[in-house]
Amino acid sequence: MIFQRALRRELIAAAGATFTVLFSIFVTWSLIAILGRAAGGKVAPDDVVALIAFNALFYLPTIIILTAFISVLMVLTRTYRDSEMVVWFASGQSLLRWIPPVLSFGIPLVILAGFLSFVGTPWARQQSDEYTARFEKREDLQKVSPGQFKESASSNRIFFVEGVEGQSAIVQNVFVNTVENGRNTVVVAKEGVIEQDKQGGRFLVLKNGRRYQGEPGRADFQSMEFERYSMRVASKTPVTGVDQAEAAMPTMALIANPTPATRAELLWRIAPPITCLMLVLLAIPLGFVNPRAGSSANLILALLIFFTYTNLIKVAEGSVKQGRLPFALGWWPLHAVALLCVIGLFAWRLNVNNRYHPLAVISRFKRRGTPQLQEDAA
Repeated sequence: MIFQRALRRELIAAAGATFTVLFSIFVTWSLIAILGRAAGGKVAPDDVVALIAFNALFYLPTIIILTAFISVLMVLTRTYRDSEMVVWFASGQSLLRWIPPVLSFGIPLVILAGFLSFVGTPWARQQSDEYTARFEKREDLQKVSPGQFKESASSNRIFFVEGVEGQSAIVQNVFVNTVENGRNTVVVAKEGVIEQDKQGGRFLVLKNGRRYQGEPGRADFQSMEFERYSMRVASKTPVTGVDQAEAAMPTMALIANPTPATRAELLWRIAPPITCLMLVLLAIPLGFVNPRAGSSANLILALLIFFTYTNLIKVAEGSVKQGRLPFALGWWPLHAVALLCVIGLFAWRLNVNNRYHPLAVISRFKRRGTPQLQEDAA
């Protein structure tokens, strides 16, 4: 049918533009957050690009849901604004005829949102956690970026290195300030490296430098030069593995491990495809707009509906996680209410006796404009 093909093309074009804008916003937001973590020494600078990609994949279901909802709403709003829906209703066509072509556009997005929710986002969260844990396992000196001051894991040392020699662990022009037992020690050296003894202890070995201990001008102040100086590195206990949070666990692992936390995460993963389907259907009766009025109110209302829906799902997830609500009663009631709202809005728009039916609204505006037109003609 020509109508369905034209509508599908318009929906795809609107979805492409909407997805581009939303994806750019989320990627920019992720970029700012991850760059801030990298500048604070919480992640490795070399991992920034990978972490941004994992973060974007984590938010992709939300972007797809918003894209589907806004695209259908924008297309329906345009048809009302250009009076195409008036011709549609005047020809005896029903608003229900819009459901098949809209679903043919929305069902692939629903499937994609479900795949990402059940498979893609857990994998992305797992990879992101592994990158972060791998950086946490590194020694204090290895975390230091050239030209930046870095605090040790035990918070009693501050490191500064001027440069790194190639890909090795040897650093050049090292500055170490240590506060221990109320005494301040400053060590400067031309180079330093991490070495391990037979007992497994790790030491920072500095070469060709000077050590200052105490406060200058006092009797206990000491200064000495050295060719080789070793100090024990206060590192965190090595981590043998990465404890997976519920958000990083595969879906089958969530099902096999029935706890409140895993059931809450499963509820959150079930929500995106159902939410996408409900909002796509809701956009059809919600797209009505007066041709003589602005269309921005519909978009604002759509965003309010989306955020309210998402927040209510988050509330249900929190209730299941805290054990206040069983999973069997937590995952479906909100979506059932959304389905009732869709059916109610369709029934309201299909009622020709309703004063807010599109034909009734247009006819009222025409009647109001008739006297003015007659005066102008006179």
